[in-house]
Amino acid sequence: MSMYKSQRGMSFFSLMIILIVAGVFLSVAFKLYPPYWDHGLVTSMMEELVEQPETKTDSPTETRSKINKRLRINQVTLPSQEAITIVEEEGIKTLTLKYNIVVPMFYNVDAVVKFNEQYEVIIR
Repeated sequence: MSMYKSQRGMSFFSLMIILIVAGVFLSVAFKLYPPYWDHGLVTSMMEELVEQPETKTDSPTETRSKINKRLRINQVTLPSQEAITIVEEEGIKTLTLKYNIVVPMFYNVDAVVKFNEQYEVIIR
């Protein structure tokens, strides 16, 4: 009786396929990480601003200048000034954070990252 050796391990081509797939996922992750990091900084800044008692008495212009100052300190740039809207009505100040970021991925493929959050400050 002769015993056949069974093959063990992975072939070169299957290893290359796994490395290519992992490389694509890592590339996408590295390109999408900065917008999410910046958004995390912006949301923490907005939450901190909403919790401050001075925000209740500030005018929308003063609130916007505080937001712009904090964005400069954190070195975060939003796509436009309209990304943050401040509306004050019926005793509630509403801060809306809504913007899109287009991230170039590969050749002619882009990813769009959308953020939309709303914060409320009760003025009464």
